[in-house]
This record gives sequence, structure tokens and C-alpha cells, in this order.
Amino acid sequence: MTSQPATTSPDGGAVDPRELYDRIQADDPVAILDVRSEADYEEWHIDGPEVDAVNVPGEEFEGDLDADLLDSLPEGDPLVVVCAKGVTSADIAATLRDHGIDALNLDEGMEGWARVYVATPVERYDGSGTLYQYQRPSSGCLAYFLVDGDEAAVFDPLRAFLDRYRSDVADHEANLSYVFDTHIHADHVSGVRRLMGNGTVGVLPEPAIERGVTYADEVQAATDGEEFHVGDAVVTAVHTPGHTSGMTSYRIDDSVLLTGDGLFTESVARPDLEHGDEGATDAARTLYETLQNVILDYPDDLLIAGGHYSGAAQPAEDGTYTATLGDLRERMEMLSLSEDDFVERVLEDMPPRPTNYQTIIATNLGQESVTDRQAFELELGPNNCATSADAL
Repeated sequence: MTSQPATTSPDGGAVDPRELYDRIQADDPVAILDVRSEADYEEWHIDGPEVDAVNVPGEEFEGDLDADLLDSLPEGDPLVVVCAKGVTSADIAATLRDHGIDALNLDEGMEGWARVYVATPVERYDGSGTLYQYQRPSSGCLAYFLVDGDEAAVFDPLRAFLDRYRSDVADHEANLSYVFDTHIHADHVSGVRRLMGNGTVGVLPEPAIERGVTYADEVQAATDGEEFHVGDAVVTAVHTPGHTSGMTSYRIDDSVLLTGDGLFTESVARPDLEHGDEGATDAARTLYETLQNVILDYPDDLLIAGGHYSGAAQPAEDGTYTATLGDLRERMEMLSLSEDDFVERVLEDMPPRPTNYQTIIATNLGQESVTDRQAFELELGPNNCATSADAL
């Protein structure tokens, strides 16, 4: 798979976002000074088990620097300074170096962080071909790449990473047969429409199309139980409503269930993004029925691979955010509650809705058009498509 470079700028004044990601993943101590506003920091920031981060708004570094301010900064080798786009933080990092502090600017700031996209093999997948999990650490967004022989498929692609998918398909000397969406996404702009064509079939769940998809005649509707073949791998659509009415999982060779935004390794879906607060209770009851009567009906060794992960999620030994159904059944309290208790817990445990979710939904339905730049900006920030991880 194509990987992103991990390099530091020649002048030593900046650190590449992928390099920072690799250090965090390796559990190396990382010190971060985030100079955005307190509100922006609270909404969305870089974190990790060994990350020591503080938020000091950039205006505090204007003029002569107070000795107490400098003493309050986390000690790091180096101290990574972060802002929205890497401009203000570059100036502050330079100022700190003038004061004898080993400070580096995060190249392109949080926008650069949002461009980090990593592919990790799902080692416990034992179906035909090879399955990779794409991870976007800035939002916890997950997608999947299946390749078997000269055929490939991508599940829940992001428009921001079209070139990455095409490059990975080419690296495997394969043809992209299908691009699947599990549902109408509320946290990111889908890449299905941009990838389909020239022999690539776009697939949306039939009930998702019924929400008013304007390009319905250009995609194939996936019905419950329908099978798709990628090389020798068999992909079966499994209708799993709750997060949305059209939510559909994809089971690959009875080995893994790609659950989209229905079930995660640390939580369950939120039910209010399609019909709002007024429809959330009914959707939560539908989600309960889906979990109890569809997903939990599968054997314990089925691998669950969701569409997101949060800071509370623990990766598996292979580095992917996957877990067997038996593991989730054993440790996830939400899966053993009564229906009434489940609904109560879900409705009381929802974080703020994803930023710009209404515009993103309308874009994915084809009802609004946005440029690539607008699409990227719309999805900056946390995804918030799950209930709180406290729901474990």
C-alpha cells in the first residue's frame, strides 16, 4: 500500500503530521502546545496515551513573553506547536526557539493533521484476498479496501482521499470493481460518486437511496441479502437500520462484518442524525432490534469492523480497530441491556452532533454541490457519530 512520507523540513522548523502520528502510535512521549482558541481546542485536538498537550491561545505570545508563561509549557524534545493551518504556530515556534526552547511547527497545522490517512492490514480477516483498514486519526474515520487477485473494492470512501484509493488499487495491479457506502454519511463527504464509472460500480443501500438520492439511476441499489463478488470474495449486504433507516453492513466471506456507523468496538451508533430529536427514540428502538436480532445472531468469531473509532478505543494487536463479536458481547454492557434501558442510555449519552452534518448529508444525497476544498473544510473536526464511549 502507498504510504505517506514521514519527514521533517530541511530547516528543522517543522514536523510532518505523519511523523507526529507515527510517534504517537509508537507511544513516544509527545509535548504539544496548541495555540488555537479554547473553544476550538475543546472541540477537536490531538491526543494520545503519551501526549502532554496544553492550550494557550496565540495572543498570549504577542509582545514580550512572560517567564511564567514559558515555564508553564510542557517539556518536550521537541515541543510541537499547533494551530489551524500552521501559520500562527510557525511564528510562535520561531519565537520559542529564540528563547531557547526546542520548538517545531506542525506543518499545515490541524489541516495537515486531517490529511493523515493510514492503511493497516486486517490480519484476522481470513476470507478470500486481503482486507485493509484505512484510518484517519484526526476524526477517527475508518474505511476499507478489499483486494483479491485483479479485483478490488473500497467501502465508505472519503472524497478527500480519492487519489489514495486509486494509487492503492494501481499498486495492487487491480481494477476497482465496486465502491460501497454503508449509508448516507453525516460526518464526511462520500467519494463514491467520484470513484464510480469506467468499470467501477457505485453501490448504495436501497433504503438509503429512498431518502432522496438525486443520482439514484447512476448507482446500484444493494438489497438485504444481495451478494457482490470481488475476485473470489463474496460481499453480502445486511440491512442494519438504527443509526439511519438505510444503514447497511457488508459481510465479507463470513469472516468480517463491516458495520459502518451501526456498531463500533467501543460504542454503538447515535440514532438522531436522520430524523432529529423527534425521531431518535424510534430509531434507538430500531437499533436495539438490529443489534439483538441481526448482528448478535452471528457467531462469536465474526470480526466486527466499524466506520469510526474514538479516543477510548483500543486497537487490536494488528493495529486495526476491530474486535470479534464474542469480545464485544462480553465487554460491551450496551449489548446486554433491556430495550428500555438501552434506549434510555443511548438518548442520554449523545455528544454534540457532527459539525456541518446537515450540509454534508445534503451533499451526499446529491441535493447540494460543494468544491473539493469546501468538502474538506466541512468535515474538519470530530465525527461524533457514536454515543459516548462511556456507554461501554
